[in-house]
Amino acid sequence: MSKDRIVFERQELVRFGHCDPAGIVFYPRYFEMLNALIEDWLTHGLSVDYAQLLGPRRVGLPTVELKSEFKAISRMGDVLRQTIAIEKLGRSSLALRVVFEGSDGPRVRFAQVLVCTSLETHKAQPFPDDLRAALERAVGDEP
Repeated sequence: MSKDRIVFERQELVRFGHCDPAGIVFYPRYFEMLNALIEDWLTHGLSVDYAQLLGPRRVGLPTVELKSEFKAISRMGDVLRQTIAIEKLGRSSLALRVVFEGSDGPRVRFAQVLVCTSLETHKAQPFPDDLRAALERAVGDEP
């Protein structure tokens, strides 16, 4: 798979609540936006209901590694194009490249690794079949 292949994209408006007294996005808010983006990708992009996955199915996808690179500030009213690309799909882990861009280029970049876990044992486990199939379709490797 090409590293440049985007598997999910959405836009998010920077709101007053995202900003600090200086009028720019307070950096922890980017991590909240990232989490919401991952939830939306699973539910809307992959058609695997995130609430069902965590709730009744007891499958977790915690972040085990996260690198962030802040490139430029964002202000209230900016629209951020948020994209996800899959770098590597393993048996129970997933490496992602996520970028938030404004009209003038990247604002923040993330390298994130998620691991599939049982919420009963908190141990790594293989991706459930439906999630595995959806991820394989996203990277272009049909199951």
